[in-house]
This record gives sequence, C-alpha cells and structure tokens, in this order.
Amino acid sequence: MSRPVSTYRVQLTPDFGFAQVGEIAGYLRDLGVSHVYLSPILQATPASLHGYDVTDHSRIREEFGGAKGFREMAERLAAQDLGVILDIVPNHMNTTNDQFWAVLADGPDSAYASWFDIEWVDGKVALPVVGDDVEPVVDGDVLRYHEHVFPYPGHYRLVDWRQGPGYRRFFDVSTLIGLRVEDPAVLFATHEVIFWLLDEGLVDGLRVDHPDGLADPRGYLDRLRTRAGGAWTVVEKILIGEEQLPADWACEGTTGYDVLNRVNGLFVDPAGKEPLVELFTRLTGQPGDYAPVMARAKREVIDLFFGAEIRRLARSTGCEPEAIAELLAAMPVYRAYVGPGEPPPPESVAIVEQAAATCASDVRPLVEQVLYGPADAITRFQQTCGPVMAKGVEDTALYRWYPLSCLNEVGGEPDRFGVPVEHFHDFCRDLRPYTMTTLSTHDTKRSEDVRARLSVLSEMPEEWERAVSEWSAAVPFDPQLDYLAWQNLMAAWPISCERFTEYLLKAAREAKTAISWINPDPGYEQRLRDFAVAAVKQPVGEFTERVDGFAMVNSLGAKLVQLMMPGVPDVYQGNEMTDFSLVDPDNRRPVTFERTPASAWDEAKLAVTTQALRLRRRLDPEAPYTPLQAEGEAAEHMIAFARGDAPQAVAVATRLPVRLARRAGGWGGTTLTLPPGSWRDLLTGGRYTGRIPLAHLLGRHPVALLERHDL
Repeated sequence: MSRPVSTYRVQLTPDFGFAQVGEIAGYLRDLGVSHVYLSPILQATPASLHGYDVTDHSRIREEFGGAKGFREMAERLAAQDLGVILDIVPNHMNTTNDQFWAVLADGPDSAYASWFDIEWVDGKVALPVVGDDVEPVVDGDVLRYHEHVFPYPGHYRLVDWRQGPGYRRFFDVSTLIGLRVEDPAVLFATHEVIFWLLDEGLVDGLRVDHPDGLADPRGYLDRLRTRAGGAWTVVEKILIGEEQLPADWACEGTTGYDVLNRVNGLFVDPAGKEPLVELFTRLTGQPGDYAPVMARAKREVIDLFFGAEIRRLARSTGCEPEAIAELLAAMPVYRAYVGPGEPPPPESVAIVEQAAATCASDVRPLVEQVLYGPADAITRFQQTCGPVMAKGVEDTALYRWYPLSCLNEVGGEPDRFGVPVEHFHDFCRDLRPYTMTTLSTHDTKRSEDVRARLSVLSEMPEEWERAVSEWSAAVPFDPQLDYLAWQNLMAAWPISCERFTEYLLKAAREAKTAISWINPDPGYEQRLRDFAVAAVKQPVGEFTERVDGFAMVNSLGAKLVQLMMPGVPDVYQGNEMTDFSLVDPDNRRPVTFERTPASAWDEAKLAVTTQALRLRRRLDPEAPYTPLQAEGEAAEHMIAFARGDAPQAVAVATRLPVRLARRAGGWGGTTLTLPPGSWRDLLTGGRYTGRIPLAHLLGRHPVALLERHDL
C-alpha cells in the first residue's frame, strides 16, 4: 500500500466508468500523477452523476462496471504504476435502500434500526413528503404517494415536506439519511467493500466525505485507520481563517480548501478591495460589510430549513428554540469539537463563548449544555453547526456578497483581499507533508482558471467599473444578481447561453433574494432567461481578451505553487489545461481524453503541470520548504521557494502581473539568489547558478521550475 505523491480526480458517471478510466491510464502516467482519485464507487441511485447518494454498501456500482470492472481497471492502472484513492461517504445514504425499508416496516425492533439516526415518536418516524391534498393509495403490501413507495402498514407517518424529517439528514436534503457509524457494527457493515478492496491491495487511500456530520469524527477516524491498516486518509474538512485541523484526528490532512484559498489570495491585490467593494455596493445596494450579510443569511436558512433540527436540539438541551437558533447563527466555524464525557478543549470553549458573546443573555444556559451537558445535547449541536454554515454561507451569503467573486469559495472569506507572501510561507512551513492540496474540485464555486481571470480585476478596478457599468446600463435585470452575472460571464467566456442561464438560475435560487429552490417564480425565471440571452450579446468577450494575458500569469503561477508546495497535489479532471467551469453541475461535465492543447495557455499549463508532477515523483514528499527572497524593485511581484534538504528543486511564480506589466522596466534589476548548486530550468532548458536576474531566469515565461542536476 503506497502513499500518493500526487492524485488526479476523476468524476465517474454511468457514461464514464471503470473501463474508461482504465483507457486513460497511459495518459495519466505520462502526465506524472501517482494515483487516480475516484468519486464514490458504491451502488447509488442509478442515474446519479455524483455518487454521494449510496443505496447499497455491499456492491460496487453496476453502472460503472461492478466489482469485475473495478478489478480490471485497477490492474490496468497498476500496469502503469498508478494506484487508486477512493472517495467514501460515511455520514449518510439515500433513503431508498433495503435497510431503511426494513426499519419502516419493523420499526425500532428492526435489525437495522441501529443503522440510522432516528427520533422515534410513538414508535414512528416522520417522513417529510406530503406536498398537496392527494391521499396515499394502498397497493397490495405497499403504500403509494406520487412517486414515493412505503411498506404497508409501517412504523412511519407522512408529514408536510416543510416540517422536516424525524431523522438526521445531510444538510437539508431529506432523501439523504444520517448513518450511525459511531456504532462499530454499522461502520463495518457500511465499509465492507472498502475494506476488502484495501485488503486486496486494489486501493491505497481514502478521502472521507463530510466528517463534521458524524457523531464522533475522531473515534470514526481511529477505527478507520486501525481497520484500514494505516492507509493514507484525508478528510473533507472546511477550515475557516486560521482554524486548524484537530491534532488528534487519525488522518494525513484535509482535501485542500485551506490551501486553495491561500494560493488564490496570493494573486489578489489588496489595493483593489476599496474600489471593488464600493462598486459592488453601488450596483447591488448591499452593505459594504460582509459580516451582517452572513449573519442574516445563516439565520434565514435556520428558519427556512432546520426547524426539525432545532426542535430536536430543544428537546435534548431543554433550551428554547430561539436561543438555539441564535447561537447556531453566531457560530463562526463548521464545528467546535467537544467530546461528551471529556473536558472541552480550551479552543472549543473560546469559539462557543465568543459566539455567545454576540447573542442575547438567555443563550447562557445553552452554552453550558453544549459544552458540559448530556451527550445528546453536545453531539447534536456539533452536528448541526456544519449544515448551518454550509447552507447559510456557502449556499446563501456567498451568492449575496461578492465584490470579487474569486474569493467566494468553500471555506473562503470574501472580505479578505490578498494573502501576503510572508503569511503564505509561514502557512507552508506548518503544513502536513501528506495533506492534499488543490485548486479545483467537484464542489468549488468556480474553476481555478475562472478565478485566475477574476483576480485580475483586483488590479484594474477602474477599467472593470467602466465596462461593467456600460453592460449593466445596457441590459439591466436584478440589481442583486446582475453584478455576479457579469463577473462570471466575463470569467467563464466563451460560455453558451444555456450554461450561463443554468448558472444564473442556480445563483438566484441559492441567494434566495427573489426566488429559491422551494419558492419558484416563473415570471422572474423567464426574465432571467431573457437577461441571459441579451447579456451574452454584449462585448464581454472583448474585455476577457484584455484580461487573459494577465490571467494566464495568475493561472500558471497558482498551478506551480500548488503542485510544488508541501502536500499531495490533486489535479481535478481536465485542469491540467484551461478549464472555465462554474459551480456544479457545470464543473462535473464530461472531459474528453486524451487532452489536446487548443491554445497557448493550454500548452503552457500542460507543460507546467507535467513537469511539476514528474518532478514531484523524484522529490521526497517530506522535503523541507524554504522560502527564497528576491532583491530589487519588483521583488514584491514574485514568490519563490526551494524544496529539499540539498535543496533539490526551486519554484518561482510571478504575481500581481498587471502592476508588473505597467512597471517601467519590468523586472528591472530584480534578482534571485539560488541555493548553492547547479540548476536546470525544466521549462526553458536554461542552466543557472548563484545570483540570477529574474528577467534572465524567466525570459518571457511567468514561472520557472528548476531542479539541481549535480546531486
């Protein structure tokens, strides 16, 4: 079982299964990755394009090729010296499954009742499916209500869909029921296929989806590591600001959103904050501060979606629902880790206390309950923080407050413009050597190259203001959506009217200011479609052309930094070249292999990606990280670091390219002192040693990747 050096994420679908992955093994090997990182492989809803709605943990998904297809794929990958990483889903499964059916039929006495986190009331569980006055119909031994089918009779009651379920769910998705993997029997039953794949050496590592939803993430990871034989494991943990991954979690690190936001910040000019926020407030009418927008959004989603969770917490804590809602809305992170029966960690106490300090005084009894109270109160509060953050921030506030939308990422802080190079170096020094690093995923709001274009706006806010003001005046629609629309139209260009319309519909529904998923408005939606048709006819592409030379610099620089910094770099499918995708499902569209460059940007990005990944295979994953400092008038416009004790490699990336291009003399006399040794530039073929003028090192290239050739 080998630890990955680098990974390549593939989104499996019924049209792109194990056989198709096997066919691209040679391409991925030549690209330089060490492991293929697969989206969930267990049997899910047949038409599912993501696989997070598992229906049967005992089977590998038939639409992908089943167990036989998986084994054949693994053999083809192994022949190219490629391993396999699996994305696993311990928190939940689809409600359409044999085990839950048995529970509905037999109630609390079912052999599977321990699988699910259910609140039984008079021996029945509430199922939120009722949406009209149509009566359910008995059909033999089943009960039918529209497309829903239930055992008849059973231990359930059908309730209004707005009421929420009598079981823990994934966020607000009532068709995904929470699993109780804190029970070892449930863990092993739901992981049996995963464990035999590990035992047979067909899988080398795991990506754990949404650990914050679990009752006991630490205990789960401990048991997983023991049974998985210490296999490399990373967790989809969203960290906010300077928050750290709990030190006692048995894993190598996160899936990389903490890295993504910091790398992205390197290429954002903090000087652009004031003019872009001013432009945003003028065009949208939103406040200039993000915090109140976020607080209001979190409170709204609590009232809209989480009534069932609030009521259950009220019963567990003995506190008023209003106090629970207020404290949940004030929590700044996805979870403050408190273990029942243990003294709460000081940092967890500080998080909860600071949140409570912004609330009314009647929240104090609740604070005692969620820090020192009964196990159910502590655990359920922890499990509810994540859904409120996800729905309130990711799926609402980030669609309402967006002066520069490349900052509006999962785990991002849209009011934090720019990351100083010194802070980034400090972050890298402390980074775990086998954590995952990434720039794009199946869940990012925008692909890395869309963000690369958007970050340029922080350096040319006046030119952007003139352009977007003209477009807005020519094609007005909804002030709370238009500015987001223009940013993404420019950054995803060229984009079809259909793709653009689908993005805007999702953005409007997530923002919930005019329409939402549960409150449609056909008239508004038609006007939105009309706006999209008119918007794509504006000269937006001309502005994109002006941006692209600088965006390419950002793109290549970010890619090189991500691939060469500490950690295990992941390349999301297709992002070895340019990808101008928006939020899912747009970013989960099929990718054509083998990838063929269609532009100079494609060629350059593929070259950077390939050279860096191949070098990583020769570099010790635990190689030290050493910042390098340039000297001269343009030193602030680059980031450079060495990897290895000798050291063995040096990466140099330029940043803030518009300001650099407009600087008289370009790099001028700026120089970089290389560590002792003889260095070969992998991208241009040059040979360097000692102090080198950056203009000579970089030439017309925005990045340089060097390897010592005298070791």
